[in-house]
Amino acid sequence: MSIISMSGVHKWFSTTVHALRGIDLEVATGEVVVIIGPSGSGKSTVLRCMNMLERPTTGTVTFDGMTLTDKGVDIDHARTEMGMVFQSFNLFPHLTVGQNVMLAQRKVRGRSKDEARNMAGQQLARVGIPEKIDAYPRQLSGGQQQRVAIARSLAMEPKMMLFDEPTSALDPEMIKEVLDVMLHLVTEGMTMVVVTHEMGFARAAADRVIFMDEGMIVEQGDPDELFDSPRNDRTKDFFDKIL
Repeated sequence: MSIISMSGVHKWFSTTVHALRGIDLEVATGEVVVIIGPSGSGKSTVLRCMNMLERPTTGTVTFDGMTLTDKGVDIDHARTEMGMVFQSFNLFPHLTVGQNVMLAQRKVRGRSKDEARNMAGQQLARVGIPEKIDAYPRQLSGGQQQRVAIARSLAMEPKMMLFDEPTSALDPEMIKEVLDVMLHLVTEGMTMVVVTHEMGFARAAADRVIFMDEGMIVEQGDPDELFDSPRNDRTKDFFDKIL
């Protein structure tokens, strides 16, 4: 059963940039979908249209039974069920790690301070850094800060997670620790849509890999089949250059 679907989604920026050109995409509950492709192909725009950070110019987006593109839909409610992790960590520097993870729980979920801190501790343990709960972001490595950002989203107990190139801002030695956390979420059955340039992760973690170019889904399928035997010439050319 699909938890999110996009039908006929186009996105224009001004009158000159046609970022998405007729995206049709469904993600099943528990599925891990990884979106790959060259820079500027529309990968991140797909994610941002899923949670309505960008409103599609035309087409429909449906999440958990709600048509998000309809007028009057409570987008904020939908976003509470759809965690998103960005390239940048977006942590509040004046708050501790624990306070960063607690904030949305208190404001949006209405949890008490004790409930929110307990959940923060659980999710920081889940991403492997429970001892950092009273540290400040400046005291953490980039990889640790990104793991806090993941914990902050998980603390809201979302129905699915969106990851927009979560390792692109990290030094090479820190990438693995974040990918390991994401692989652990895969084993737990979390529904995930991931935009990434990490081909090893795509092959290891995805149920389905989608290759995009020029705002369109060019090819998609089982990761082994797509990597080993791509059918589309544009996909073949992309892999020839990066693998």
